[in-house]
Order: sequence, then C-alpha cells, then structure tokens
Amino acid sequence: MEEWNQTTTGFFLLGLFPPTKNGMILFLLVAFIFLIAFLGNSTMIFLIWMDRYLHTPMYFLLSQLSLIDLMYICSTVPKMAVNYLSGDNSISLVGCGLQSVCFLSLAGAEALLLVSMAYDRYVAICRPLHYPVLMNKRMCLLMIVGSWIPSSINSIFHTVYAFCMPYCKSRIINHFFCDIPAMLSLVCMDTWAYEYTVLFSTNIFLSVPFIGIMFSYGKVLCAVHNMGSSQGRKKAFTTCSTHLTVVTFYYAPFAYTYLSPPSLRSPEKDKNLAVFYTILTPMLNPIIYSLRNKEVVGALHRVLGKSSLQKE
Repeated sequence: MEEWNQTTTGFFLLGLFPPTKNGMILFLLVAFIFLIAFLGNSTMIFLIWMDRYLHTPMYFLLSQLSLIDLMYICSTVPKMAVNYLSGDNSISLVGCGLQSVCFLSLAGAEALLLVSMAYDRYVAICRPLHYPVLMNKRMCLLMIVGSWIPSSINSIFHTVYAFCMPYCKSRIINHFFCDIPAMLSLVCMDTWAYEYTVLFSTNIFLSVPFIGIMFSYGKVLCAVHNMGSSQGRKKAFTTCSTHLTVVTFYYAPFAYTYLSPPSLRSPEKDKNLAVFYTILTPMLNPIIYSLRNKEVVGALHRVLGKSSLQKE
C-alpha cells in the first residue's frame, strides 16, 4: 500500500459516540462524569494541601493519585468532546504524539503509584512501629519519582517508535484517543516485534505491580485477622477493600486490552474497555477514597468551617 507523508498530515479519530440522538445522550453522560472527576480530584488535592491533619505519607500519595487522575481524564476527554461537537475528528501529528505520551506516562505512573500506596498500608498495619522510619518524606519523594520517571521514559520510547513506523493511506484510528495498539492496524509493515515490546513493557507496568499489590495486601489481611481490636480490624479491612476496588477497576480492563492476544480483541471492545481506565476510574477514585474515609470528610468540614468563619 502507498505510504503517506507523516510531516504534512495527521490522523482522524472515529470517537466514542455515534452521530445520533443516543450519541448525544452518551456524550452528556461522559461530560457529567468528567465534571465529577474534575471536581472530585481537585477537591482531594485542595483538602490534602490545606488540612494539616492530612499531611501524612498516605494522603501525600493519595494527592498524587488525584493529580494523575485529573491529568489523565484531561488528556483524552476534552479533545474527544471538541471533535464530537465540532464534527471535525482530525488530530495533528503533534497533538496525537503529545496525547500518546501523556496517556502512557500517566497510565504507567498510576500503576506504579498504586504499588506505593499498597506498600504504605502494609507498613502501617504490619510494621506500625517502623512506619515513621520506613515512610519518611524522603521515601515518599522517591516513590513519586520512581512512579513518574520510568513511566515517562517508557511512554517516550513507545510513542517515538510508533511514529517512526510507515503508515498507510488510511489515517482513521478506530478509537477516541491516540492509543498505540489502535494505531498499529494502520502500519504498512509487520509489527510483531514491536508488539512483543508492548507486551513486555505492559507486564512490567501492570503484571509486576499487580503481583506486588496482591502480595502486600495478602500480608495485610493476615495481620488484620490476628488483630485483637475489632475496631482496628474493621478500619484496616475497609482500607484494604477500598484500595483493592480501585486496583480492580484500573488493572482489569487495562490488562485485558494490552495483554490479551489480538484474536480475542476488537476495536469496539477496546474502546469500551478504555472508558473504564480513562474516564470511570478517575471519577471513582476520589469518591471511593472520600466517602469511605472519615478523615477526609473531617478535613472537608474543617476547611469549610474555616471558610465560613473568614467570611463572617
């Protein structure tokens, strides 16, 4: 097939919504979810920054999760909304490349950050006397840096490599953002070698962290079972179940999309699964962590109380 000049053109995204009345309803639903995610994650970041009682390693990591989710949903939904409302589904090469880098960086950073959060709960419950030493400020910063740097390097590598491959005349990506697996179907060469690198990096950023999380919470649940205080057991179990809910919503659809063989996948299925980790998870994280967390609710009351007193 004839190749097209990558320096003078871009791609077209098919999007998520059909151009029908049902499509508009789905668009409004996603816009509403985006608004909840934006406000929820922004509020979590603001509360953790403002309330001194939340200046702990656990909430520092949680603020990073909210920041990632905030950037995550902003990297895909606004462009999708603009394309749908304008009727112009085009995206430039630069825009597509930036979207790919941002998406992959944030996806990898969140996967690694969830491991850090699991380790934090493991130390807090299984080794409480060593918690101030093992989870000091330096360790928290190392965890954050260790989440961002590897994921950024990985995203740049994959994006640069993907954009260096020859693409055929069809520039239509059957997705609502520039997802590399969806772009590979447009390549004019055999991509099996590159697909193995995608599989390898996915295992590094998904499978290995998932195993680490399961191991940490296995230890935690054993410790919880041996706790003498029923109140302590209940609090620890709530913390574990909350985190595991987030992990399930994030890892399961991501792993199916990037680890399953192409014969089991389809463009429509990939798009539907992508909704979970790009749109629903950023909305659910602040809701799950705030509604089931008395400390966050207390911080909200304290911050609102200070604001009302200042106005008086």
